[in-house]
Amino acid sequence: MLVYAFLYLPIAWLALVSFNSSRSVSQFTGFSLQWYAELLDDDRVLQALDLTLRLAVTSALVCTVLGTLAAFGLRRAFRGRSVWAMLLTLPMVVPEVVMGVSLLAFCVKLAGIPLGFFALLVAHVSFSLSFVVVVVRARLSGMDPRLEEAAADLGAGPFTAFRTVTWPLVLPAVGAGAAFAFLLSFDDVVTSNYLGGVGSTTLPVYVYGQASKRGVSPEIVALSTGMVAVSALLLVVGVVIASRRARRASSSVMEVVGVPQGG
Repeated sequence: MLVYAFLYLPIAWLALVSFNSSRSVSQFTGFSLQWYAELLDDDRVLQALDLTLRLAVTSALVCTVLGTLAAFGLRRAFRGRSVWAMLLTLPMVVPEVVMGVSLLAFCVKLAGIPLGFFALLVAHVSFSLSFVVVVVRARLSGMDPRLEEAAADLGAGPFTAFRTVTWPLVLPAVGAGAAFAFLLSFDDVVTSNYLGGVGSTTLPVYVYGQASKRGVSPEIVALSTGMVAVSALLLVVGVVIASRRARRASSSVMEVVGVPQGG
């Protein structure tokens, strides 16, 4: 209970203060929605949120496609596979400051990529791709190859076996990898601070800049509370969908083995 209190009481206090009528974040004086109204009227926040969502979604899509293909490619044995696997997972252990400086030098000096959305996309794909590869590859390594062999023995072609056997089994890992890529891109501060450029400030960089310049203002508290609420809502939706799928799968198994639904 002490551990949970240490983790969640600051978030609960943050949510309470976001409805405070006073600018003070140390004491609650009254209920008000003025900070949320001012937040919705702030064009800089809305622009930063729009850029962050577009960047996170695009980065997640690119990382999911490339990471899934790379995981399937590393499933087969070939010369130099261990080297490729090490190179794909190396960004996970490289310090983020080093990653940001190196990507800044690459984009500006070598590739000639102007700072902005595309430079941010290259950077976010670079450090998010490893997580998709690791998650999907772990799922593939845990799959029983006899399932695909059984599908081939029953007359399924390579595409049919992949569509009906392999892909449904690996799909949860692909979804988890996409979620990792989205959250890593949405939450990044250090690399985005290097490669954002003028007019390309992401929401975490904006929050960090405002907090470091002006302190923890009520608008930043309201913004942080909104981000926590959206994350919690997505978590609840994911748990509900997973539980419904589990119940449907259990019902299907009981129907196959002839167990009554109520027994």
